Order: sequence, then C-alpha cells, then structure tokens
Amino acid sequence: MSRFAIEGRTYRVIPQAADDFRLSGSNLSQYYVRSLSGQMIPLSSVISVSTIVQPNVRSQYQQLNSITIQGMMMPPNTLGDGLQFLEQELKNIAPKGYRAGYEGESRRYVQEGNSFLFLFGASLILIYLVLSAQFNSFRDPLVVLVSVPLSLFGALLPLALGWETLNIYTQVGLLTLVGLIAKHGILIVDFANRLEQEGKDRFEAVAEAATMRLRPILMTTFATVLGVLPLLLANGAGAASRFAMGLMIAAGMCVGTLFTLFVLPTFYPRLGRAQSSQ
Repeated sequence: MSRFAIEGRTYRVIPQAADDFRLSGSNLSQYYVRSLSGQMIPLSSVISVSTIVQPNVRSQYQQLNSITIQGMMMPPNTLGDGLQFLEQELKNIAPKGYRAGYEGESRRYVQEGNSFLFLFGASLILIYLVLSAQFNSFRDPLVVLVSVPLSLFGALLPLALGWETLNIYTQVGLLTLVGLIAKHGILIVDFANRLEQEGKDRFEAVAEAATMRLRPILMTTFATVLGVLPLLLANGAGAASRFAMGLMIAAGMCVGTLFTLFVLPTFYPRLGRAQSSQ
C-alpha cells in the first residue's frame, strides 16, 4: 500500500487485520472495499471463497518435485523387505513417469547392501590366505574358520527374536565379528599343533589345547563384549546404528565362544594337518 523509510532503508507497509477477523474464510464477508464510484461494497460480492487442500511444502529431490515417505521397520521385517514392498506398490499406484529415490539409511542400503555378500566372501578368503601362510597349511585354516558360522548363528539370533533388523549397520557388525571370532580358533589350533609336535595324540592335544587356552579365550570375549557395551547403552543421535553393530558383535562373540570351545576340537582331528613329532 505504501512504503516508509527508517535509517536509510525503505520498508513496505503490509496491512493485517486483527486475529479475531482472520480466523476463517467466512470473515472475508465482513470486509468492504471501495468501488470505482466511491461506494463501499462487501468483498463477498466480488470474490468467492473455497477450501482446498495443498501441501505446505513442495519438496524436491534431484531438481524434481517429490514426496517423502518415512517409516520404521518392525521385526522380523528387514529394511530390504520394506523397500521391496514400497517399490512394488509404487508400480501399482503411481502414474506413469514416477520413480523412486532413496535417502539416508535406505540410500546406503541400496548402494552398499548388494555388496555385503561379496565383502563377506572376500573377508573369508583373505583370512584363509593369511592363516594358510601363518600355519603353512591349507587345512588348519579350515579348522579355525569353523568358528565363523557358529558365531554368525549367535549374531543372527537377535534378528530372529526381533530385537533388530538386517541393515547396513548389522552387516558391518557381522563383518567385524568374522575377524574377532577367528582369534579363538587360532589360539586352540596353534597350541594343539605344538602339543602334537611334542608327540601327543591328536585328540589329546586338541583337548589339552582347549583347556589351556580357555582363560585367554574367555578374557578376549569379555574384553570384546565390554568394549562394545557403550554401543549397546548409547542414546541420542546415531544410537540405533551403534546399538545394531554392538548387538551383532556381543551376541556373536558370546555364542561363538561357547561353540568354539566345544565344537571346534571335534573338527581338528579330521580336518587339521597331521604334525610330525619332534
């Protein structure tokens, strides 16, 4: 309507009615405007009022108009199940030309989730090759790696119970668990090889090795579980991701340790390389 200047700056004058006169669209009928003849006429005689629904924000994704769907997966459903469901529903209900994009955890899952099996297999191969060089044998590393599927069973148990879902953070925890649990098998196999070289029977050697290495194995497990305890008790921003990784490591180490002590010795006489006595 007008402008005014203060301290060298010009500001627009924007009139506004009091709160009581702008609570609803029907209040517009109480306003009057001046016609060309100078008479005051009600505003309702020159305009019509209708109520429509529109989004309060027009968001964009990659310079395209978009809407954002947010949700949280309930166990036992995984993030992959949720994304697959949404993609299928989008094909059924969305008009032609619409497509799906991903943000946040979903984006990381789509970009990196397909590479989990490759990374997991590559980690097993790398550990096997390193152990083969350490033991100078292609059979002893197989005994060590027996503890890996056993620990994975323990790590996946919370997922089956609905405590967590399979996502990028639990996958990172599973990859970390492979390297941690392999140390238990190394302790038993290495000590059993030494006892066998001293002339002891293979069954006797692995039984004594499991007994003698019990304390170091338990200490390693307790230290690892206590190390990830802050991840399990974390709160605030990022607590969900830290809890997922910590849960995989803690559950896998606890269950994997028990299986390693009782199951791995039964594989040593059958898979391990015979050691010549000295």
